[in-house]
Amino acid sequence: MLNLTLEQLHLSLDAQLAPDGIPLRYGDLEAEYQAALNQAVLLDRSHEGRLKIAGEDRFDFLNRMSTNNMLNMRIGEGRATVFTNPNARILQRVVAYNLPDYTLLLTEPGQAESLESFLTKQVFFNDKVTIENITAETNQFTIHGITADEIMLESQIALQGLSSTEAKINGHSVIIGRNKPLQGSNWFIIPLRYEAVAVYQQVLDMGKKYGLKPAGSLTYNALRIRSGRPAGRELSQDYIPLEVGLFDEISFNKGCYTGQEIIARMESRAQLARVLVHLDLDKFVEAPADIDHNGRVIGRLTSSFIAPDQSIVALGVIKTQHANSGESVTINGIDAVVGEYAGQHPPYLETKQVAK
Repeated sequence: MLNLTLEQLHLSLDAQLAPDGIPLRYGDLEAEYQAALNQAVLLDRSHEGRLKIAGEDRFDFLNRMSTNNMLNMRIGEGRATVFTNPNARILQRVVAYNLPDYTLLLTEPGQAESLESFLTKQVFFNDKVTIENITAETNQFTIHGITADEIMLESQIALQGLSSTEAKINGHSVIIGRNKPLQGSNWFIIPLRYEAVAVYQQVLDMGKKYGLKPAGSLTYNALRIRSGRPAGRELSQDYIPLEVGLFDEISFNKGCYTGQEIIARMESRAQLARVLVHLDLDKFVEAPADIDHNGRVIGRLTSSFIAPDQSIVALGVIKTQHANSGESVTINGIDAVVGEYAGQHPPYLETKQVAK
């Protein structure tokens, strides 16, 4: 097994691969999804980017560039933050982990090179900061589920909250950490590329007695939308972080960063024009699509997916006055109902129950 490439290992486990080599699904998609909901699943998320930010000025650098307070991070601590443009629109979202010699940035899929280019252009001549894209030389696996913590304890790893550590799995050096949960707990494991097959196989073996199954991007997409985590179209220059459930990734007590004035003004007025919500659709509608109420466009369907259990999961950004749980809307002529707010919203927003 150790002589296989990672793609060959996935294929030996009955995977269907996307063009980038990331598994879309394995043999029994329904069983895979049920394992995600009731036990745990192991995913290859190597297309998510990984950057090392080193140098003594790295915290000040990240702090002046993004929405969260990136100062005074303890060793191992993680914080999610957002890079915005002068109009406070989203450029990139990352989760940063403070390791002993550098800060590790985890990006959205396919965003490593663009984030590297963006950050490199922001380094001043006297900044003691280096930026290294380690995506190509590493892989990234994630474990999602209610038994994920027990699986990681098999390697004597116990972490709380957003946190990370350098560790070993079966003698192989890895970075292990916890990220925001989608279902149960969410762990990531980052090995060097030449050790990835051995680490992946070892993790699968550790998780057997806890019901761990390999899973692909189809299951991940269902979990992501179901949990209300913004991604893809939601993390774009169409939106401001407060509008898409990223309230907890913004500090309102820190120094200046690009876009701060607009975000601070929105918060001080305790008003949002739009908000991210769950949507219950009668029939599947592919995103993006307009959301209508009484013949008027009130928002945009941003994510939609038919989950492996045939349920429809969907997210949309709509005008706040229509973000009432139970309110009826239409999307491409299909009836839909507004659900609860998605993500982490400001405390001044309260979902209003409306009679169906």
